Amino acid sequence: MLRAVIKPVSLLLLLWLPPTHAAIAISSTRVWPAQDYTRLTVESKKLIRHNMFTISNPDRLVIDLEDVEPGATLNELPKKVGNNDPYIKSVRVGRFKPGVMRLVLDLKGEVKPQLFSLMPVGEYGYRLVLDVYPAQPIDPLMALLEQPKTVVTKTADTFVAIEPTADDNLSQSVGISNAGESAPSAPPPQAPELRARILIVAIDAGHGGEDPGAHGRYGSREKHVTLAIARKVKALIDNTPNMRGILIRDGDYFIPLEMRTAKARKVNADLFISIHADAFIKPNARGSSVFALSEHGATSTAARWLAKKENDADLIGGVNLAVKDPYLARTLLDLSQTATINDSMKLAKHVLSELGDINDLHRGHVEQAGFAVLKSPDIPSILVETAFISNPSEERHLNDESHQMKIAIAILGVVKRYFAQNPALSKPKFAQVEF
Repeated sequence: MLRAVIKPVSLLLLLWLPPTHAAIAISSTRVWPAQDYTRLTVESKKLIRHNMFTISNPDRLVIDLEDVEPGATLNELPKKVGNNDPYIKSVRVGRFKPGVMRLVLDLKGEVKPQLFSLMPVGEYGYRLVLDVYPAQPIDPLMALLEQPKTVVTKTADTFVAIEPTADDNLSQSVGISNAGESAPSAPPPQAPELRARILIVAIDAGHGGEDPGAHGRYGSREKHVTLAIARKVKALIDNTPNMRGILIRDGDYFIPLEMRTAKARKVNADLFISIHADAFIKPNARGSSVFALSEHGATSTAARWLAKKENDADLIGGVNLAVKDPYLARTLLDLSQTATINDSMKLAKHVLSELGDINDLHRGHVEQAGFAVLKSPDIPSILVETAFISNPSEERHLNDESHQMKIAIAILGVVKRYFAQNPALSKPKFAQVEF
């Protein structure tokens, strides 16, 4: 009888015990170094509770991960930090105390870190994201001035990029001088269609880092294709007198859409060209398309769908909603930008015509929709879908360097023609700066 009484009581006591929590397994870790910032991502199937603090002398960043299971995936994180990372020297991983794994980041200098969580989206689970920004923000204009100018020459059927000559100095052309010295005058234009001042073209390679963009059947990723084409466009523009290209993204890392626009405005860009490679659920979709911003809704259902897909890049790439942009001041944009949109349409029509000579056109006219990356009130901006990466035939073309160069040459021709037809762009944009 006593044994019969004890058994139900024991079961009742077990029900009262607090539930044990299974340790959270880390499914993936990634590191994305860039000039602007370095991003470190820890992915899991559950939300990770965390705590972060900094230590000085030497500069270190400490992150405690609660209820995280130690394992090979987390232990491999230190190997993913390269010697060329601008902000992180090394990472150490270890158990701090029962139930807590500690990450210690040895830093190369003072930083402003941001640590935030992202909910599952697309192919990702829960992500804990650390963005390590420099304490002193990178000035995009000065970065442009320090950037070597790429020169392209053609030998037979091969295009070769070479380093600049010693007398190639962009700062002389844009009116920036050392204190106490007068800025040398700009050299006379070498082509009648271009102006005396340097004309800046912002080239935006779509997606990047945590946001791979569209996938091709043979494993191609949109972010790699767009960067390859963007680099060729920049090289050709740099090789044109009185023109200079700036890559909004010059490596495999993520930049929020708003920051792409802000970066172009910071360097006083004259044009903004965003390069993409489209995808569709059916592999037979093919052709190039060009888009401009719309004030009054999309011009088609397809344009609306594409704009939503491209605008969702911030969700996939991962934006810290608490602080969307730590350095570039957010500008309240006047979106009644009819004149800029009209100029964008002119540029877009030229690009569509040129692309039609090297590829099929998905549609024979420029479309418009509410693309977030095109919302510069004072910079004519277009988005170019070079081809469908989801189409196996076009995927092969997109990975072919000679075809990439054909696209770049077409874009360069359009840019030169646009500048020739818009003398208003000859107004000075660069102020005299002393440093």
